[in-house]
Amino acid sequence: MTNLETQIDILSNFYLNYRDDKGIKEFMEFNDIGLPLAFLTAEGLCEPTEQAIVYIQETFNMLLGTMGLEDTGFDSLDHLLATAEQTGKTNDTP
Repeated sequence: MTNLETQIDILSNFYLNYRDDKGIKEFMEFNDIGLPLAFLTAEGLCEPTEQAIVYIQETFNMLLGTMGLEDTGFDSLDHLLATAEQTGKTNDTP
């Protein structure tokens, strides 16, 4: 399982790198709370509440589901994307 700190880093990097990607607009709009919360937390601009952590974890799980991946313990966005590419399960997500 990917720990919370790493989930936050992965989502923050995903948000920074793909937030303007029109191919995943629906995913970004649906997760318009979890992604910014992860970014703000990663940047040290907020301390997540219990509810914020729920949003972040749900967003991370949705990202994995969108990519057709199980949480096998990712250590970075690059690791997650490489795994999705290797399995051929990107489902329109970068």
